[in-house]
Amino acid sequence: MQIACMMMPCTASSATTTTTTVRAPRAVASSVTRMPMRRATAACVRATARDDGEDARASSAVMKIGAVLSATAMAMTMCASMARADSLPEEQVTKLLCDDACVKALESVEAVTAPSGLVYKDIKVGDGEMPPVGYQVVVDYIAMDSKGRVFENSLEKGKPNDIRVLDCVQFPEETCPVIPGLADGLLTMRSGGIRRMYIPGELSFPKGLASAPGRPAILPFSPVTFDVALRYIPGFD
Repeated sequence: MQIACMMMPCTASSATTTTTTVRAPRAVASSVTRMPMRRATAACVRATARDDGEDARASSAVMKIGAVLSATAMAMTMCASMARADSLPEEQVTKLLCDDACVKALESVEAVTAPSGLVYKDIKVGDGEMPPVGYQVVVDYIAMDSKGRVFENSLEKGKPNDIRVLDCVQFPEETCPVIPGLADGLLTMRSGGIRRMYIPGELSFPKGLASAPGRPAILPFSPVTFDVALRYIPGFD
């Protein structure tokens, strides 16, 4: 009996014991193995979420910093432009007796040619007296060379000129204070009038004019143009 038990029945009991012994550790091992994996996966997901959030916050911060830098750069550029504009000298506007619109209107005005060869057009006909020979007159004038460059402008000086009117064409030997063409044009003007005189070379500067800062040189006997305003005649106006 003891021998038989040892030979046969004990096998089943031994197998059952073996099966139980083998399966139990597998189930425990599987459970133990899956638990850390779930925790690791969850931790990875949470870490990824945190990373994504941090990346989004970092990206937002970078965008805000970029916007601030861009606005700052734009403000600095505007300030620099304003500073340059403030440092630039103001554009000087040349005072004229006949502006562009006046020049355009003169195209339809008939020119008058004096016996001396002087040609003129009245911009405005005065309503005062004509100056007698030998009288002083007060005038403003703007003188231009043949290219239209201004070489004399009493308006810019802020003070008109006092000129003694003489017949410098008929009596050139007299000491004339102005060129013959200007004197000849003044003799037929009326006080309050404005005239453009086209003075030919023979009635212009016999010795010419040397160049000066802001003034071109005038060659001897070169034609010039004068815009003249006869302000008044002392003793008459």
